[in-house]
Amino acid sequence: MSLKTIPLLCMCLYFTATFAQQTIYVDKAGVMRWSDTKQEASFYGVNYTLPFAHAYRSVKDHKAAIDKDVYHFSRLGFNAYRIHIWDVEITDSIGRLQQNEHLDLLDYLISRVQRRGIRVLITCQTNFGNGYPERNEPTGGFSYLYGKCDVHRLPGAIAAQQTYVKQLLSHLNPYTGKAYKEDPTIVGFEINNEPCHEESPAQTKKYIAGMVAAIRSTGNKKPVFYNVSHNREHVSSFYTSDIQGTTYQWYPIGLVAGHTRKGNFLPHVDQYNIPFSGEKGFNTKAKAIYEFDPADITYSYMYPAMTRTFRSQGFQWITQFAYDPIDIAAYNTEYQTHYLNLAYTPRKALSMKIAAAVASTVKRGERFPAYPADTTFGDFLVSYQQDLSLLNSPQQYFYSNNTSAKPVAPEQLTTIAGYGNSPVVQYEGTGAYFLDKLENGVWRLELMPDAIQVADPFAKPAPDKEVVSIAWHQWPMQLQLPDLGNQFIVRSVNSGKPDTIAEKGAFNVSPGVYILMKEDTRRWSASTEWKHITLGEFVAPAAQPRQFVVVHTPPATADSGQNIEIHADIAGPSFPDSVILQTDHVSFWSSHNPSVRLERDHGYTYKGTIPAGMINGNALKYTITVYHNGKTYTFPQNNAGAPLDWDFTVTAYYETAITKDLILAGELEYYSLSDSAFIQAASEREQPYTATVQRYIMHVKDENARFFWRKNINRDRSFNAVKYLCVYVPKTSLTALNVGFITTDGYTYSQRIALAKTQQVYKVPVSGLQQDSTALLPRPYPVFLDQYFTPKTNIDFNINNIETLNISTTDKVPDHASIDIGAIWLE
Repeated sequence: MSLKTIPLLCMCLYFTATFAQQTIYVDKAGVMRWSDTKQEASFYGVNYTLPFAHAYRSVKDHKAAIDKDVYHFSRLGFNAYRIHIWDVEITDSIGRLQQNEHLDLLDYLISRVQRRGIRVLITCQTNFGNGYPERNEPTGGFSYLYGKCDVHRLPGAIAAQQTYVKQLLSHLNPYTGKAYKEDPTIVGFEINNEPCHEESPAQTKKYIAGMVAAIRSTGNKKPVFYNVSHNREHVSSFYTSDIQGTTYQWYPIGLVAGHTRKGNFLPHVDQYNIPFSGEKGFNTKAKAIYEFDPADITYSYMYPAMTRTFRSQGFQWITQFAYDPIDIAAYNTEYQTHYLNLAYTPRKALSMKIAAAVASTVKRGERFPAYPADTTFGDFLVSYQQDLSLLNSPQQYFYSNNTSAKPVAPEQLTTIAGYGNSPVVQYEGTGAYFLDKLENGVWRLELMPDAIQVADPFAKPAPDKEVVSIAWHQWPMQLQLPDLGNQFIVRSVNSGKPDTIAEKGAFNVSPGVYILMKEDTRRWSASTEWKHITLGEFVAPAAQPRQFVVVHTPPATADSGQNIEIHADIAGPSFPDSVILQTDHVSFWSSHNPSVRLERDHGYTYKGTIPAGMINGNALKYTITVYHNGKTYTFPQNNAGAPLDWDFTVTAYYETAITKDLILAGELEYYSLSDSAFIQAASEREQPYTATVQRYIMHVKDENARFFWRKNINRDRSFNAVKYLCVYVPKTSLTALNVGFITTDGYTYSQRIALAKTQQVYKVPVSGLQQDSTALLPRPYPVFLDQYFTPKTNIDFNINNIETLNISTTDKVPDHASIDIGAIWLE
């Protein structure tokens, strides 16, 4: 991918002696502290894997790519970087360290994050292949000779690992001039990534002791960490071992859904309860989160909430998995279930910036009330309904989405980061921006290009399937900054364009870096060093030449006799001349072909209203045609041409069912809250509303197994008139179900219904639904976490807040119990 980059003029940024000499130690109470001040440490950042595996194979200029991404790490306020090394790419069959390009890039990366004030935690080995999402490649590394679980028990494997860690820690990084064991900016070493222990706890303790001895034999004095969130039955071995830190992960809504998940997941991250916290030695070990992510979502409200919960549990190292390299982030091929990059996911990235502030502000062990009372804490706010993370303090004002929240002290602000509109910044583009006060009346503005999602980023990826498109457009921006006032100079730092004057705080701006000045000054220039950057640095992807893309999901159902609101995002080489919607009733041969013009609402979003008079029968079918420079492009089939061209045949339509009742169409997602239980599903036949009946067979080994069926609900319609939730169950061996909804609050409301062989349609009065515990599905990782959220605050049921259908078993389920579920609708 071609990227427009203005490189750092001098990478030799100023380091204080303090940063170069500070190290970390763990005290007797399991607290990480700074060697000089003895103060508690707190780290927040990301995993990033470019020196290895898929990212390495996919990127052409590795060091240039590292420089780009590490610059963005600095802009997001990170001070922590963690990597699990692909040992198969830097070792031979007996564990000897190989001096190759992978190791060189790791050395280079470590030196670059250090120059940005970022500390490093190294996980020495992964013990698995380098292929994902492709096939593994033969490398000659020792891990390929053993299974993931064998490396911890076979003498040859253990000997190879001990050889490897000795050589890795003693390895001299040519870019820093220090061996890993001596580099003060490397916080510590985790022995391995997510180990698998199948032997006895005594064998596990022996393995750890051998690895720690090998590490200590190098003269290393840094803390040694071990993973304790896997292998629950070995917990006692971990806490009686000679390690100083323990590592955990958190994937609160599972992994690899294959599509974007929807809903309010704040109840999922309300608590992180560790069931073995009473284990002897638990309070003597530091706690680190080596990986975490609310996977498969594009929302921007989750990261600060998770970080608050981490801090309440005493975690001092918190690193997300994984930041996408900017050179391949347009396609999200590295890890399908994760997606994070400042340019391509600006709102999520800003949420991470806010979470970094949470990590440095919230005290270790600080307690908070239960959700929803904890959505506002200190200077922070998280909101599912607004898809918003917000930091609003006297000096800092960060927001991940449009907000009406006024800054608490506008005259004291020194740094702003945001997306969209706020009382301080009015901006229609869809990229992130940063405003940093250099002195009174002088600000630096950094503006990223627009990011437009054009496909589901969590569906199956491909290196030629773009999921987010980048566009460079000039937009008006208006600022309300007291020390700048209404009129100020706007000077481009990196484009060479002449100065402009903002009037009433407004000016037109393109992506890049600008100095905004109340009065002209030459004190600040592109080469001026400021904190961990120079003022002229700017990294952003170039716009990709492309045809138009229409991103639109039609309403699944709509009320008969009602108008239908249509929204579509349209990305292309420029803005369309016009966008026209037409139904399947238009014809080249007809003189009457009604249409709807979609008008640009904001950014790249177009909207229009299909009048009830254009809707005939029980289905609405329509196309959207983009007109530009005399050419036409029709969607969803994505072909040149328009429906009224004599030689154009429409082969695909957007479709909406027109019904009296609200049909909850589509397949149900199904889950089990037992590791040993699962559901088999098979289509049977069609019944009411032509819905396919699915037969679900429950396989039970755990007598406490409970099963769930869920489906997101189209919220484009009003539910005021709804009286009943109706479910078609033609056949079942179950005797009862809980039936109800999950609302936008994340609360579950349900009613128990008895099932009878003589009954097939069950009509559940929504007035009888009662507040219930919410099952945290998909199952979180690690698996020891709570499976239910039980509300402590009562919220009355509101039919207009329903968001997800929720059906579950209630009683003990026998093995091979079955249920047929067909149409589900609201009356």
